[in-house]
Amino acid sequence: MATPQITRPVFLPVIIGTARQGRLSEPAANFVFGEVSKRGDIQTELIDIRKIPLAVDDAGEALKDSRFSAMVARADGLILVVPEYNHSFPGLLKHVLDTNLKEYIHKAVGVCGVSAGPFGGARMIQSLLPVLRELGLVTIFSDVYFGTAGKLFDSATGKITDPAYSGRVEKFLNELVWMARALRHARENIPAP
Repeated sequence: MATPQITRPVFLPVIIGTARQGRLSEPAANFVFGEVSKRGDIQTELIDIRKIPLAVDDAGEALKDSRFSAMVARADGLILVVPEYNHSFPGLLKHVLDTNLKEYIHKAVGVCGVSAGPFGGARMIQSLLPVLRELGLVTIFSDVYFGTAGKLFDSATGKITDPAYSGRVEKFLNELVWMARALRHARENIPAP
């Protein structure tokens, strides 16, 4: 039987992983954020990395933005909505992620890939997973792939045109919530090694 402490809502911010103009990942992130917002077991916030002030003349935690860092520290996990650029992830996302370290340890992360092609960012996700692991995040085994994103979202409204994605995101979120709760319970009750 689940205790209220274990089943209390998790905080899972949705992060738009690129700052490019005309980004196809923005409608995907808005869709994911909308699906997350419908759930009573998740609290969320939409984080746009283009709004995080970062210098490019330093590196790592020296660039830490206090608002972003506090959000990550409070989070039980992260949802990254990231486009694939040349088989990988945007450099600015790596730059932003590198500004924190201890804030990520033993927290869940799920990735939604976005691409103009049919594979929905699968190659980007393969490139990103080792980075997330090195940061101390725990990746789930479910991903969401938004392929042919230019056609998948209505250009006038930004709404998704394929209703099957609601079910895909629900499966992804179910796994992410489970992992976030398990890791939160462990962080709060088991001393770290």
